[in-house]
Amino acid sequence: MSRRGTAEKRTAKSDPIFRNRLVNMVVNRILKDGKKSLAYQILYRAVKKIQQKTETNPLLVLRQAIRRVTPNIGVKTRRNKKGSTRKVSIEIGSKQGRALAIRWLLEASQKRPVRNMAFKLSSELVDAAKGSGGAIRKKEATHRMAEANRALAHFR
Repeated sequence: MSRRGTAEKRTAKSDPIFRNRLVNMVVNRILKDGKKSLAYQILYRAVKKIQQKTETNPLLVLRQAIRRVTPNIGVKTRRNKKGSTRKVSIEIGSKQGRALAIRWLLEASQKRPVRNMAFKLSSELVDAAKGSGGAIRKKEATHRMAEANRALAHFR
């Protein structure tokens, strides 16, 4: 199949209330079984809880949390000629890093013990903005693994 033309990059749409692309990216990751209105409800309730907890702009808390969780380097599995696999450290771009940060934040919030997802998400976002929480631990573990395997960077 010929691919002569360059692919068009679609920009992410913004959400209806905050008019923010980052909020829409988070909503699209929360999305389960195509129920976008439920994903919006979860995020907006979490934002309201963040507003009550911190008494600051919740979008700033969201941005700060994602910025703190975004990784700089990661690991990728490579197979050499002899058949053994090695984890090679690679640099991560800003878009991929942001996507990983959102995914890690949502995974860490889902693992929290409380029943309400909005409460779990708000708690995880506040913790990540402060520099603690499950998503921050995931980022630090990834960085440690990448640093440990830095000697294998020539396999890229």
